[in-house]
Amino acid sequence: MTRIPSGFRLAAATGTHRGDRTYQQDQVEVLNHPRYSGCLLAVVADGMGGKSGGRKAADQVLLTAQQLFERFVPGEESAEELLQQLVSEAHLMIKLTALSAEEEPHSTVAAFLIDIDRRCYWVHSGDSRIYLFRGAEMVKRTLDHSYVQRLVDEGQLSEKEAQSHPQSNLLTACLGTVAEPVASLGRVDHLEIGDTLMCCSDGLWHYFTPTEMGRTLSELPPREAAEALIDKARQRARGSGDNLSLAIVRVQALS
Repeated sequence: MTRIPSGFRLAAATGTHRGDRTYQQDQVEVLNHPRYSGCLLAVVADGMGGKSGGRKAADQVLLTAQQLFERFVPGEESAEELLQQLVSEAHLMIKLTALSAEEEPHSTVAAFLIDIDRRCYWVHSGDSRIYLFRGAEMVKRTLDHSYVQRLVDEGQLSEKEAQSHPQSNLLTACLGTVAEPVASLGRVDHLEIGDTLMCCSDGLWHYFTPTEMGRTLSELPPREAAEALIDKARQRARGSGDNLSLAIVRVQALS
């Protein structure tokens, strides 16, 4: 039986661009639960490794997410366990893919799940990020599993310096490596009307401050905001942009 959430609806949009790369290795999707209105899962996967290896890895992340979410029963099953399972199963499938190919497929993951009681849970591994904005103000964001983030944590770099560091793309965790994946979980106990969540790859967030993101996300509907952020990232990349992808979800009042 489908349970209808009270008092809110979710408006969502995704966007992706190959950037200036030869291959598109990012994948992004917003999945609406097939049986429970008001429950969704948003996923970004930034694939790495060879001509098609990265895309294969990102595909495995999305396929795993779809299969697990279809079986998920909100309110009866743990969202945190689902997200942990997403990481572990996608990691295993990527490693199995590598056995049958000469490439070395890897992928980041950034995924958030909103349940029918307006709670939000997220998981990430690598440098794809999740942001929560309340109006134009950033309330939370994930911290990258990267060498540069480690330097920031240790006080050796500022956030501004990290943006232009030559080793900003060196990851300390992702899916498909020999080591078991490092993944970080987070949660928000209650989303408010007007809150906006966004998950995105580094090909997008690299070109913006949180203030710029928040202004765009608060002033425009999700579809227009996605288009505006992609257009501005492409302008700022000046012909050297990476693949980029994003998923935006806004909590709105029922009209």
